[in-house]
Amino acid sequence: MNTARILVIDDEDKLRGLMGRIIKAEGFETDEACDCKSGLKKLEQHYFEVVLCDVKLPDGNGVDLTSKIKNLYPLTEVILLTAYGNIPDGVKAIKNGAFDYIIKGDDNDKIIPLVHRAIEKSQMQKRIRALEIQVGKKFSFDSILGKSKNILQAIALAQKVAETETTVLLLGETGTGKEVFAQAIHQAGKRKNQNFVAINCSAFSKDLLESEMFGHKAGAFTGASRDQKGLFEEADKGTIFLDEIGEMALEVQAKLLRVIETGEFIKVGETKPTKTNVRIIAATNRDLQKEITAGHFREDLFYRLSVFQIKLPALRERVVDIEVLAEYFVAKFASQTNKQTPTLSKAFVEVIKHHQWPGNIRELKNVMERCIIVCNGNELTPADLPVEFQLAGQSNNRDELLSAFDLSSAEKLHIQKVFNYTNKNKTETARLLNVALTTLYRKLEEYKIS
Repeated sequence: MNTARILVIDDEDKLRGLMGRIIKAEGFETDEACDCKSGLKKLEQHYFEVVLCDVKLPDGNGVDLTSKIKNLYPLTEVILLTAYGNIPDGVKAIKNGAFDYIIKGDDNDKIIPLVHRAIEKSQMQKRIRALEIQVGKKFSFDSILGKSKNILQAIALAQKVAETETTVLLLGETGTGKEVFAQAIHQAGKRKNQNFVAINCSAFSKDLLESEMFGHKAGAFTGASRDQKGLFEEADKGTIFLDEIGEMALEVQAKLLRVIETGEFIKVGETKPTKTNVRIIAATNRDLQKEITAGHFREDLFYRLSVFQIKLPALRERVVDIEVLAEYFVAKFASQTNKQTPTLSKAFVEVIKHHQWPGNIRELKNVMERCIIVCNGNELTPADLPVEFQLAGQSNNRDELLSAFDLSSAEKLHIQKVFNYTNKNKTETARLLNVALTTLYRKLEEYKIS
């Protein structure tokens, strides 16, 4: 049974009651009001997908009431009913947000199909709004975990610049969360309802990067069989995130500078410029000042990009955040593998806090995924960590951390657990262990694992 709620607003008791009974017969929940004031009161008390409203009411006009309803309850659709239709009222009704404007009597057979369509639109808008909220939370500043002073300072700076159209340069080691920050800045800004497009500049050769960024015309080069949009065109009116900008070839840097200065670019194989309106957020793990001195990066581009710099701290510089990040990833991967979320033992926390984390948050994420794979109990201990953690010598009670395992037996046990988890898929096992496939084959043979 359809549980959509419909509100009927009409000052004629008999007509209002008849309309309510017809709609109720379709399986909908209905309520009634006799004027604007009581209609708005009903809307305060309950959510209605659709309002059926007479145009002429004792205390106001349904056309004007539509504007109030849509401002207060944008997901509610309003269908206006009038005894005497006229074009100006109909035009104003639609401008005010009415779903439709129909004449009583002449259009009675249209009412029920119209209600069904209005409900579909209302429910679709509701789902879209829920998805927008979900996406907003996922990419908002609230998704950035941590309470250390340096991460809070970085978040505060990002929140301030998000409100502007200023170009941002994010600095920090690999794995510190630069794309997460870029997403949050976009989501908190004026362009949040437009595209966010990301590209890793280190992942392409010079010619491919130019084509990816600016697009190309058919026949521009071998294999270019059709016109293709570039990412700057895809990101028009939105945000483009240029990751690893320090890896960009000088020739492409010159073309990027033109986009920043003029808002125009030329596609590969094209002669006429294409206009674009994008916000640029760039990121690098390199020291661009040194790259400028070495002749690898344009100084004029650097000053264009670095209007507002934000330095993201390495994970070893925010030790207080390691435990909360680890708990988050453990819960996430436990959920994905349908396991009970284990707690983190004190010894486990001590080890991960003393690790230097050269790969930063990305490395922590991967290590926690591996811990969930090998964990058999309801608590993570140092024995669940990769062997190099257990041998790091960062803790005073090193022998206790190694438990009863020497290096070879600990390594063998770890490989066996991951191998079993992947159902003996060697390629996936090598990926999770972060070793070459040839290395895995050698280890399987050495430890006689089959």
